Amino acid sequence: KQENIKSPNYKYSELGFDNLDLLDNGDFVEGIGRVVKTQRGQVSVEVVKLRLLTKTLRPLPDKWEGLKDKETRFRRRYLDTNINEEVFHRFIRRAKFWDAHREFFKQNGFLEINIPVLEMVPGGADATPFVTHMESIDQDFYLRISQELYLKRLVGGGYEKVFEIGPRFRNEGLSDEHLPEHIAMEFYWAYADYKEGMDFVKRLYSYVLENVYPGKKVFSIRGFTVDFSKDWEIVDFAEIMKQRFGVDVYNVDLKQVEKALGENKVRIDFELNAQRGVDNLWKVLRHSITGPAFLVNHPKYMSPLSKSMVEFPHITERFQPIIAGSELGNGWSEINDPLDQLERFKEQQNMRDLGDKEAQWLDIDYVEMLEYGMPPTFGYGHSERVFWFLEDVPAREGVPFPQLKHEMEETTKEIYGL
Repeated sequence: KQENIKSPNYKYSELGFDNLDLLDNGDFVEGIGRVVKTQRGQVSVEVVKLRLLTKTLRPLPDKWEGLKDKETRFRRRYLDTNINEEVFHRFIRRAKFWDAHREFFKQNGFLEINIPVLEMVPGGADATPFVTHMESIDQDFYLRISQELYLKRLVGGGYEKVFEIGPRFRNEGLSDEHLPEHIAMEFYWAYADYKEGMDFVKRLYSYVLENVYPGKKVFSIRGFTVDFSKDWEIVDFAEIMKQRFGVDVYNVDLKQVEKALGENKVRIDFELNAQRGVDNLWKVLRHSITGPAFLVNHPKYMSPLSKSMVEFPHITERFQPIIAGSELGNGWSEINDPLDQLERFKEQQNMRDLGDKEAQWLDIDYVEMLEYGMPPTFGYGHSERVFWFLEDVPAREGVPFPQLKHEMEETTKEIYGL
């Protein structure tokens, strides 16, 4: 490989053994010699020729002292991965995490198809989108908050098993569990329902865990001990809300919900409605569930894209994995009745008109696709938040380059004359 790395100034970069003191921690060098073992059995190179490849102008931090300042670690992740071995290996596991997803889907006959990141109508989730402007056609677009509606258009177009792994953007709070930009996965499976989906998601978890953390079944996550060798518990949404708060989620009394929110010190800075009120009560309750578990029997008004049960039309065919007190995904039997979907979209649009910025948008183009016909379909998605939980790290520790407010040190400004 020596020929591949030679440069025109090869002879000028050779180092003699009498000027090794010119080297600094962080320099890249080429050593040519015989591979040997020391008396202690350590593999080494008996160097006869040494060449400088790259000279560092800023020495690396000392490996023994480490790089401990979080702000510095996040802003200069390239230093962090050089110095902190655990961080370096975490991002290798992150790559394996998504590799395992792709392998599992392909083994089960799924096709990965890339879909737009820029959308005219954001949809598929309750979230606030980022907005941008396309100069060439003088029109606003939104960075996608979900992959859902375009993947379902593909199902309507004849693709029976599709998925995508890619970036998603939500213009909301930055916390230990959420980042505005993150990687997410969604898959859609024609002729399957949410019960088949639950079994499939359990198998997906087993496959990913075995390939990323071989032999490990018990994880310490956010103060919980989660054992994935156990059967997944089924948690009834209506039942647990009734037991904890006395609220009937299928016949909501807003005064009762408001009282329960107050008793649990939940601040309300939005126009109270059934969906937001019940959802905020659930956020109080979920921290009592260790998991792994599936939350089921969500009310229709909380699930604008989920198919209703035939025998109980006010309940939807939906589940959410609950792990360490948090929902880590969403799966449901998809609505394929265009009239039902249009009615749900209109209800969501009314909520938006009343000030609910997270309610979903009315997407007529998607309804039109349903009018041409989409088979019964199951859909599910989760983000890299699952990985952060398995690693038991805050969100910004789980991505290579987290979003930070732009800042520049005074020393740097002086060096570059800024």
